[in-house]
Amino acid sequence: MDFRTLVDIPAPPFRIAPLEKVLCIGSCFADRLGERFERAGFAVVRNPFGVMYNPVSVWHTVDRTDFVPDTAVITLGTNRVYRWKETGEIVDNCGKRPASLFQEEALDADTCAAALRKSVDRLRERNPQVKVVLTVSPIRYRKYGYHGSRLSKAVLLLAADRIVSDTEYAGQATYFPSYEIMNDELRDYRFYAPDMLHPSEQAVDYIWERFRDSCLSDEALAFLREWLPTEKALAHRPFDADNGDYRRLMEETRQKREDILRRYGKNNQKE
Repeated sequence: MDFRTLVDIPAPPFRIAPLEKVLCIGSCFADRLGERFERAGFAVVRNPFGVMYNPVSVWHTVDRTDFVPDTAVITLGTNRVYRWKETGEIVDNCGKRPASLFQEEALDADTCAAALRKSVDRLRERNPQVKVVLTVSPIRYRKYGYHGSRLSKAVLLLAADRIVSDTEYAGQATYFPSYEIMNDELRDYRFYAPDMLHPSEQAVDYIWERFRDSCLSDEALAFLREWLPTEKALAHRPFDADNGDYRRLMEETRQKREDILRRYGKNNQKE
């Protein structure tokens, strides 16, 4: 008997190759995924202007960053934004200014989708072959109430679906179900951090494994099978770092690491 449900992950229209340049932007869950990409040997930029929870602030980051990725992972946290009353603009960070200067607002699905569309279009301007992965953060927002948190996530899900369903982005945009995996597969408080809001390290590792298996190319998976043991060996700290055998082993491991990078980097050079 199977005592849990598995979230079906439709095959994405693309696969992520080894050593790609990856931009991870959005909520703090984007940072968590970005950490896993870094461990996997990818060239990663994570939230270059800080954590951005809503689609408009994500657009602000995409518009400002100079990094040109092969793949962009956009993690949406909430549809709630803050407008500076004096100008009416949506701010990304209140900068510890008095709350009375700002007005909180919930964006509708149309507005969220429009901001996402601007982000994807700008990414495509810089790299016409860019791959975009949209996902909704599984982190719950207690400040809205749990019903309000789910309503916020629902708006983001609708907005993301409009982008990936648009034929204009066919083959370039896909949705990965981080939110659904946390709520439908890992629906147990043992998979949450002590605050009962954020996923635990074990949960993030599991979501990353599902992402890895569904979105990475066969070549990228082969790269990881060589890369991860090498990186683990190099990270090992012995009692006697001056031991001759240890130093020879480390030198051999570093050479192996360079060989891996050379082989897979050569295979993925763009024409």
